[in-house]
Amino acid sequence: MIAFKRQNRDNLTPDRVQIHHLLFCEHHPVYTLGKSGSIHHLLLNEQELAEGGFEFFKINRGGDITYHGPGQITGYPIFDLDEFFTDVHKYVRYLEEVVIRTLKEYGIQGERIEGFTGVWIQKSNTPSRKICAIGVHLSRWVTMHGFALNVDTNLSHFQNIVPCGISDENKEVTSLSKELGRAVSLSEVKSKLKKHFRELFDFEYLS
Repeated sequence: MIAFKRQNRDNLTPDRVQIHHLLFCEHHPVYTLGKSGSIHHLLLNEQELAEGGFEFFKINRGGDITYHGPGQITGYPIFDLDEFFTDVHKYVRYLEEVVIRTLKEYGIQGERIEGFTGVWIQKSNTPSRKICAIGVHLSRWVTMHGFALNVDTNLSHFQNIVPCGISDENKEVTSLSKELGRAVSLSEVKSKLKKHFRELFDFEYLS
């Protein structure tokens, strides 16, 4: 868990400094279904889930079904957006931008696709490949849930679901390691993510 501080955005209470948190996790294999998702996008029954060593949970974030597991960085920002900006769409765009800037350091151009949340990689004559899923929930402008960036993830586990409810054959799931053709250190990627979070959201990490 990473804690940081930020001055109150309205500057009306200069002595008040709000503490926020940024959590990075690497989950055991689990499928989660957002509140707007369809259970039919889970392609395994209870027995198959158990035999495959998977867990399954319905949760209160936005979005449909996704997978979390080893080799993936799942980021959970716990930010009080009253201290930043009260605009959920801007917040999601900022999360995407953090990932886009991180990918750029590896020579990969991450992009947004209109109508689809998350970060994608697009090259001519190939399917669009999703490398980062985003699903958030807010309560009184405090953020919950976040993003899942595939670094060295077992991509075959996405075959057990309709990822994010997207059944378009021209859209796939990918990982940083697959795109680069080599192993990538999760700790290295986390360090780059931390840097871009700090730059975009304009805060200072606590020592």
